[in-house]
Amino acid sequence: MAERELDVEGIGMTSQRTRNRLVERLREKGIRNEDVLYVMSKVPRHLFVDEAMASRSYEDTALPIGYGQTISQPYIVARMTELLLEGEIPPQKVLEVGTGSGYQAAVLAPLVKTVITVERIEPLFSATRALLRDLGYRNIRTFLSDGSWGLAQEAPFDAIIVTAAPEKVPPALLEQLAIGGRLVIPTGGQGRPQVLQVITRLGENEYATTNHEYVQFVPMISGL
Repeated sequence: MAERELDVEGIGMTSQRTRNRLVERLREKGIRNEDVLYVMSKVPRHLFVDEAMASRSYEDTALPIGYGQTISQPYIVARMTELLLEGEIPPQKVLEVGTGSGYQAAVLAPLVKTVITVERIEPLFSATRALLRDLGYRNIRTFLSDGSWGLAQEAPFDAIIVTAAPEKVPPALLEQLAIGGRLVIPTGGQGRPQVLQVITRLGENEYATTNHEYVQFVPMISGL
């Protein structure tokens, strides 16, 4: 994410017309939450990738952002956001594990009161924090931290969204969910099928899990 003047509106392959075409593709693929689709049409995804990749930013595909990480496919961002919002209680405080480019946090920000996001790769954390600040996202708080630990000092969370795949769900994330809260997480090892799961905390030690589509995420790695 090279430093550059922020052209939020975009032109040509980054224009509003191009974003609208992306949203129509998402709708055709089954995204039904109109609030999510509206936000996806407004967030300037081309600013969350390297300038050299900007012309591909509204393709429905994951793109590299350096450090072995990717910006997720727009369909997956929309789908995970839709699942996160489907709970009986609208989430107010959301933890995102794996800030990455900041795009998922930017999509969540207009839809919830507070987004708390953690990233373990310091250069990525610093660049993304600056970008989110420059774009005016005042309800996103960023932390440099190992996401598998969650962020206990800010818990409990109404919802947690994870943008990397652990082999198994980290217990800390389950413990930091509020009662009635939802964890949206891909699970499974590299080279094996990964499944998108939604885990709802029903009681102190009671959880319900639903499995959704198969996905492919970078692995969740512990440590800073």
